[in-house]
Amino acid sequence: MNITVYCGAAEGLDPEYIVRAKELGAWMASKGHTLIYGAGNSGMMGAVSDALIEGGGEAIGVTPRFFILAEETRDDLAEVVISDDMSTRRSWMIDNGDAFIALPGGMGTLDEITEVMTYKRLGLLGKVNKPVMIYNVNGYYDRLFSFLDDMKDQNFCRQLDRDNVIEVKCLEDIVRALECVGSIDETRTSKYDE
Repeated sequence: MNITVYCGAAEGLDPEYIVRAKELGAWMASKGHTLIYGAGNSGMMGAVSDALIEGGGEAIGVTPRFFILAEETRDDLAEVVISDDMSTRRSWMIDNGDAFIALPGGMGTLDEITEVMTYKRLGLLGKVNKPVMIYNVNGYYDRLFSFLDDMKDQNFCRQLDRDNVIEVKCLEDIVRALECVGSIDETRTSKYDE
């Protein structure tokens, strides 16, 4: 399956972030999953793709043209998709992903995973289940989950919408969440639902 992973080009301060990124990449390689990600070679992106490629896995990097010019793209990927802009990049990663995981990252990571969350809410991911996961390594995303709960409590989203954002805290949680990939999405909604 194609697993789209969003994560930072920086390492962050907690060494566990890199440990978990490498663990995820190695596991994906061992199971024959393809990594779709931002094509970077540093930080969290470098860690997950290094482990996957070292394990014999395939990675597809999706990058806007200006990152190519800045030489921030790996040169050992199975495929590099060059987009004109960030919007086209995000769309390609969503359209070609079977599941989505956000590792710790910055504003770009948050931008990407919230777009997927919105697609899930609007029923734009299709009729089959494509889980949307946020990897809450050592509580990195605690405040985000608290904010999502506040959104629900203030009636800006439904319980169903909140439940569609899966908090994962370890590789075993990810494996469990992936068990539903390809099944009919019983939570599928449309923008016309109230």
